Amino acid sequence: MPKIELSTLINAPIERSFDLSRSIDLHMESTKATSEQAITGRTSGLIGLGETVTWRAKHFGIWQNLTSKITRFEYPNYFTDEMMTGAFKSFKHDHVFSSVDGQTIMKDVFEYESPLGLLGKLANFLFLTSYMRKLLLIRNRVIKEAAENRL
Repeated sequence: MPKIELSTLINAPIERSFDLSRSIDLHMESTKATSEQAITGRTSGLIGLGETVTWRAKHFGIWQNLTSKITRFEYPNYFTDEMMTGAFKSFKHDHVFSSVDGQTIMKDVFEYESPLGLLGKLANFLFLTSYMRKLLLIRNRVIKEAAENRL
């Protein structure tokens, strides 16, 4: 099961960084390249414990829907979203926040399992892990810019 771990230093308070990370609106801003839209569940504002969102996006030329649910939540330290339905066999994304001297360290731990057995493992190796890493890096850059610029 591939695991992507990222850390982003944000020059902003932990509460602002946490809230921007769970903002549906900012998530859509960060995924403009895939035309991602929230279509059911929580479709705007800040997602919270027990809530779901269904995303529609175009990846690899194919429109896909993915529903995730917030399964763990402790403001402003962490939350976890897990796929309920979608193209992956499974995924879990832990968002962990810590405060250091008025700055925030935002850590992502994204674990996923591809469908299709050996074919899925080959896809992970050839392109999927790097594709997912790039999406997360773009998302984190947008969160960092918004938090530091008070957008």
